[in-house]
Amino acid sequence: MDEPKPAARSAPLTALTVLTALAMLAFAGNSLLCRLALKGTRIDAATFTFARIASAALVLWLILAARGGDARRAGSWASAAMLTLYAVAFSYAYVGLPAGAGALLLFGAVQATMIGYGLFRGERLAARQWLGLAFALAGLVWLVLPGLAAPQPISSALMIVAGVGWGVYSLRGRGLADPVTATAGNFLRAFPIAAAVFALAQTHTTFDAAGLGYAVASGAITSGLGYVAWYAALKGLKPATAATVQLSVPVIAAAGGVALLGEALTVRLFISSAAILGGIALVVLSRGRR
Repeated sequence: MDEPKPAARSAPLTALTVLTALAMLAFAGNSLLCRLALKGTRIDAATFTFARIASAALVLWLILAARGGDARRAGSWASAAMLTLYAVAFSYAYVGLPAGAGALLLFGAVQATMIGYGLFRGERLAARQWLGLAFALAGLVWLVLPGLAAPQPISSALMIVAGVGWGVYSLRGRGLADPVTATAGNFLRAFPIAAAVFALAQTHTTFDAAGLGYAVASGAITSGLGYVAWYAALKGLKPATAATVQLSVPVIAAAGGVALLGEALTVRLFISSAAILGGIALVVLSRGRR
């Protein structure tokens, strides 16, 4: 009589695991698709961004329409501006960054932004958390220090800006009753902003079918559907767990960059990854125990 109960509990757990894994693959996929498009096709960063946001907005709108929802009154212009800032800086940064280093800078900046906001709001950190911050900062500084294996400084700065934009966007989205509807509304509002950026870059825009295909895949699948999977997974994840699992994204992106793009896994990237991800994990996990 007692045997079916564990099976009943394992079903939602299995679904949660699958949703979380799909979301992490989607986040890493954004880095890989962007880098693949900008490195291997004729598409430029502005066109990639515009096509990505447009296709994500379309897919999310179709999902909401199927549910009977309306995204036109959801979201906010401030969140849309942060979303566009992230997407534009993200694309231009990947003109000169490998997939793994870019994802590491991005998610390091995201966590720094969110932790910094907590400090600004009066959150206190334990000694172990300060130690984690020190490790993460040291790893980030060493990654971007000048040298043969250092990423390009302008591209690195742009990716940090992208991380700040995504961090602010994430902070603004906490506690939403219907995050999917809000995300669709934000993408719809981001569309005209991205269109304006695209218009300003018209004299420098180029594209081909392959590049547009990667951009649409990034928008429709790894952004649109990936965010839906992530928000569905968040319902079953504790905050500390949700923050921690995202630390897998740079590792996945780096592995994908080596396997799919022929990028080198340098000693600098490996050690920086260990310091940054280990430091952030120390902060997040220590916070979860308090």
